[in-house]
Amino acid sequence: MEAAVVDAGSSLLKAGFAIPDQSPPMIIPTQMKRMLDDGSLTENPVVDEVTVEPVVRGYITDWDAMEDLLNYVLYSGLGWEIGNEGQILFTDPLCTPKANKEQLVQLMFETFNISGFYASEQAVLSLYAMGRISGCTVDIGHGKIDIAPVIEGAVNHIASRRFEFGGIDLTNFLARELGKSNPLVNISISDVEKIKQQYACCAEDELAYQKTKDSCTAETHTLPDGQVITIGRERYTIGEALFQPSLLGLEAHGIVEQLVRTISTVPSDNHRQLLENTVVCGGTSSMPGFEERFQKESSLSSSAVRPTIVKPPEYMPENLTMYSAWVGGAILAKVVFPQNQHVTKADYDETGPSIVHKKCF
Repeated sequence: MEAAVVDAGSSLLKAGFAIPDQSPPMIIPTQMKRMLDDGSLTENPVVDEVTVEPVVRGYITDWDAMEDLLNYVLYSGLGWEIGNEGQILFTDPLCTPKANKEQLVQLMFETFNISGFYASEQAVLSLYAMGRISGCTVDIGHGKIDIAPVIEGAVNHIASRRFEFGGIDLTNFLARELGKSNPLVNISISDVEKIKQQYACCAEDELAYQKTKDSCTAETHTLPDGQVITIGRERYTIGEALFQPSLLGLEAHGIVEQLVRTISTVPSDNHRQLLENTVVCGGTSSMPGFEERFQKESSLSSSAVRPTIVKPPEYMPENLTMYSAWVGGAILAKVVFPQNQHVTKADYDETGPSIVHKKCF
């Protein structure tokens, strides 16, 4: 049986067996609805809206909920049998606390009785998916944005940057903007998220965005409850906020300038290798016009070497940027487990959870 690969994000969990040239067979919401003791969904409309979030801003925060989620994924989704559990590889977000790594490996060996464990950082895995071992990963996640220089398969943690805003903050921003233009309509966050996925796009440049104030074609959109809203300039605000964080009330540089500033902190000998192998991933990065805007901003950047986005190999599945860390994990699993570079049950029994820091780096 192939090793299982799990990439648990704040919004979506991607899981499947390590087959690198396919998309993950399981892509499910990480959030879960609260249930009654008998296993049924509560009928109370107030309680029914309460969700359990095992992962917040990229990190596991509710371990009981994560155990329930993994139990469903591994046994119901992937078909593991109790008593015959296999090996598993997890993707790690940037700057994962040591305590989280230890708690995860402990959960997997002591609760799920796995035979082997490995974890690797998402920034490295996303590069692997693109056929690179060196470069810079810009991961625009649901709850955070990570910018990580990677040299020969190792993250430069000193230079890496993590920003505590991501897709959920852009959704909340869009909700506020739609509320201004549609003041009489009550729009739920879940509906705003769907609107963002359907309509959000990037303007060609800042000037083009400014022009949308004067002329922008408006569309009507019917919500599930029958209410009708108008969507005009708001569709451009999501992409623009990545290049002008001041729109979100943040005193920060745009994403391209943040990338250039991150690279400037590593030795100059590596600048060209990192900037010319830039991997941009995460669901938000797939919005129409984002790549073109990113490249245009790159041509205007202060760097002597312009950041260049790496294109996915032709043999890789479509929409690779949405689950590149999972695909990279599937590639790595084909190496670490056959070559016994992983944490075995014997390793864990002898050393305990701290073994993860010696074997997974």
